[in-house]
Amino acid sequence: MSSPAEKVVVIGAGMVGHRFVDELVRADRIGRFEIELIGEETYEPYNRILLSEVVAGRADLKALSLPLPDSERVRFRRGVAAVELDLGGQRLLLDDGTSTTYDRLVLATGARAFIPPIEGLERAPRHVHVLRTLDDCRNIAARAMNAKHAVVLGAGLLGLEAACGLRRRGVPVTVIDLDDHVMATQLDPAPARMLAGRLRDLGVDVITDSSIGEVISAYDEIVAVRLADGRLLAADLMVVSCGVRANVRLAADAGLAVDRGILVDADQTTARTGVHAIGDCAQSPAPMTGLLAPGWSQAERLVAVMTGSTVEIGAEAPTTPVQEPVRLKAAGVDLITMGVRASLASDDDRLVTLTDSGARRHVDLVIRDDTLVGVTCLGAPEISASLSVAFDRRTPLPVDPLTLLVPEGRAEEPTSPVRMPGATTVCRCSSVTKKDIVTAWEDGARTAGDVATVTRASTGCGGCREVLCGLVDWLNASDPEVGTGAEPAGGPATRSTPVTPRNMPVESTT
Repeated sequence: MSSPAEKVVVIGAGMVGHRFVDELVRADRIGRFEIELIGEETYEPYNRILLSEVVAGRADLKALSLPLPDSERVRFRRGVAAVELDLGGQRLLLDDGTSTTYDRLVLATGARAFIPPIEGLERAPRHVHVLRTLDDCRNIAARAMNAKHAVVLGAGLLGLEAACGLRRRGVPVTVIDLDDHVMATQLDPAPARMLAGRLRDLGVDVITDSSIGEVISAYDEIVAVRLADGRLLAADLMVVSCGVRANVRLAADAGLAVDRGILVDADQTTARTGVHAIGDCAQSPAPMTGLLAPGWSQAERLVAVMTGSTVEIGAEAPTTPVQEPVRLKAAGVDLITMGVRASLASDDDRLVTLTDSGARRHVDLVIRDDTLVGVTCLGAPEISASLSVAFDRRTPLPVDPLTLLVPEGRAEEPTSPVRMPGATTVCRCSSVTKKDIVTAWEDGARTAGDVATVTRASTGCGGCREVLCGLVDWLNASDPEVGTGAEPAGGPATRSTPVTPRNMPVESTT
């Protein structure tokens, strides 16, 4: 007689909670676990990273959907919030008056937007928003239809994406930040100045080294903001983007140890056996940076632990932060930065810098032992893809690294997906290669959506969507009659009459 299934309750249906459930269903082939997913929002799981794309009008709300695994072992309860955790009784109380029990509990409660203590905000005037949920996105987009001027507090990634999105909708925007330059966490002053110039070209005003001292409202609606230096700006829409704080209230109230997040060990387990935490709410011993990949990595590791897989279990946790590439998804701006910043390079590193103020272009390359270890690339999409490949693969560089900045100098390189190596990373977030996409296509996934379901490509930041679609188009056009049988020797890369879709990048990575 088989043992009863072990019940796993997951609190949080965000991108990390969703990924954990998907991974567990894929890994649990014998039906060992029964899963209950608790989601506070009334929507199906969705891609939160692409909310700024919806604000900009470059993505539809439907495109954000993340399908749940087609499994009878997953029960999704949406529109309910966990309000109390009884660790002793292994019971969770929900805000609809019901409760549920668990054998294992996974906290994926994410983070809340940080709202600084600004005079006037305590009155909660209308049309002041953060951008964390689908409802936030809907409210901002709706207000943008009639807004005369918007202010965005915070010039980080999300703040600039929101500002450019609003400007694309025709709303005049002013970005305000306390640091002395935009994206201070990712950029040195020189590229930041160039970025600020590009933003002003797009009609986005930028005020740095300042903050908002007061939000002024009338009839319960925002009408202006007063800066710390006394300047007054009219504003009938405000977006606050000042970072996030881990959502630890439920864990703390239950007696779990918390600091900046819920304290867990290298296997994402709290001091309480059978209680785990992943994603933005978790504070693990391994320092990690990045928007999404660290949370997904934690979800995958926890699944390996729970299913007894040997993958990564017992591996020594990294002692230095994992540097995740950062791409600014702002309408009208092309920026990617990864690895070592120029200002943090060692004395023995080699720096190659290109600055073109007229075209708002700036490129910094940090080279160590003939290997590319740092890239900042603004306003040069024609070379950012190849620089990303060189950074990812740590391949030997040309004798003269300056040729990396001259596309014509690489004229002999392949210009078609037919020559793209199978190991080329197409989707950074999910570590999906061209070979993975070809394999999924060979197995019957003939649309970009089908391939995304199988491989998870494009379900993260979304930056690889065009590349994915181009590869699928090329595969379908190369041999639309091929079935799901074996590929001819060499795979699609050896076809004699390949069809190259329009705008198909050669070795693009995201």
